[in-house]
Amino acid sequence: MNKFAKLALVLWFSLMAMGLGFSQQPSAITADKITDNIYLVKGGIANAGFIIGANEVTAIDAGMTADSAQKTIDEIKKATPKPLKRMILTHSDGDHVNGLSGFPKGIEIISSSGAKKEMEEAFKAPNAQALQPYLPGKTFTDKMDLDLGSERVELLHFGPAHTSGDAVVFFPARKLAFVGDLVFIGRDPLIHRVKGGTSSGLIKTLQALVKLDADRYVPGHGGIATKSDIEALVKGLQEKQEKVKTLVRDGKTLGEVKQVFGMQDTSAKPGGMSFPSVVEIMYLELSGK
Repeated sequence: MNKFAKLALVLWFSLMAMGLGFSQQPSAITADKITDNIYLVKGGIANAGFIIGANEVTAIDAGMTADSAQKTIDEIKKATPKPLKRMILTHSDGDHVNGLSGFPKGIEIISSSGAKKEMEEAFKAPNAQALQPYLPGKTFTDKMDLDLGSERVELLHFGPAHTSGDAVVFFPARKLAFVGDLVFIGRDPLIHRVKGGTSSGLIKTLQALVKLDADRYVPGHGGIATKSDIEALVKGLQEKQEKVKTLVRDGKTLGEVKQVFGMQDTSAKPGGMSFPSVVEIMYLELSGK
């Protein structure tokens, strides 16, 4: 990552830490039981979750703020007296890691190696100093197996997609996967090119999700998705990619490509921020820019 990309990443994290760039508003935090020992934590800005193991609790993602983290901890205490010992991070976005400062220091934190590198850079932001003690202490490159006593978990990384370090938390016996921001239903996916994300990598990763022996996928935002939802998402992205590829081959500019797709102005609202659309990401990749 060059120095300009690093500066952009730190700036991006600073804006995320201030809560900018979100169209959705935080809602009350609640925990819904998915299986007898796996919970989906809804509310705040992003989804999270937790697993009650044989002797301890493992959380999935930390939310946006220390306050939302405390509310998540409150929900865990309602479900079990077992102690919270571990945190798994699906990726490095601020709405999934900023809340780490609200969790107990010393808990085991696990992420992909790519996500840790992104966090190391992002936590240099002046308003992220409280997060320095929460860098992941354990990382993996492609796969890590966890035995929680009552549950076997596979942590999987299929390559750059939404970011460079997306992790899938897969429960084979439950046919259930927490997939972070790899999946958005009802809207185009978000790809952070500044963090190493790619549209071609996202398609590859989504194809890998389809091949998993899973029938429920918990995204970072929104409701639980099905395999058919993921298949439809892959198909839609492939069709967009082929269309953009043809337009690039015909020498179209980015502005002309956007016109073909009927895209409106996506500039940031006052006090907010915007991200390149998936069509723009595809254009930049396919045109080599």
